[in-house]
Amino acid sequence: MPKKVKSDVVKQDSIAVNIGIPTETRAQIATELSKVLADSYTLYLMTHNFHWNVTGPMFNTLHTMFMDQYTELWQALDTLAERIRALGFFAPGTYAEFAKLSSIKEPDHVPNAEDMIRLLLQANEAVVCTARAACELAEESSDQPTADILTQRLDIHEKNAWMLRALSA
Repeated sequence: MPKKVKSDVVKQDSIAVNIGIPTETRAQIATELSKVLADSYTLYLMTHNFHWNVTGPMFNTLHTMFMDQYTELWQALDTLAERIRALGFFAPGTYAEFAKLSSIKEPDHVPNAEDMIRLLLQANEAVVCTARAACELAEESSDQPTADILTQRLDIHEKNAWMLRALSA
């Protein structure tokens, strides 16, 4: 039986969704996916910002790495939002909604390259934690498509965290 999770999502349409997962459970999963989407969007924005503003001796390495990471994240945002829609709910899509849902706090200045690495490492690990909680709920609810998406996200963010951590070693 899935854990009880407070749901803040709004039902999408008047035509009922009948995919073998009860409405309340779908709402809980959509709520957790919305948090993953918000964390992912915040990380995307932070990574793109750092790509534009990185300086120093590691400029080329970091500029390229950040571009690879934000490009991959951009594609993932659509996948996450479309899964929320497939579950029968609206996906969050404003800065205000993302700020409310995200566990990642953005810096209020342009950090140096070493701090960029540290902040992106922490943000990737935050996405991992958020995605892991959502994945557990999806697995408990026999929602294999959501669990599959989240398993892929876990793999990518854990790898990104490892690569960023290796730069600090």
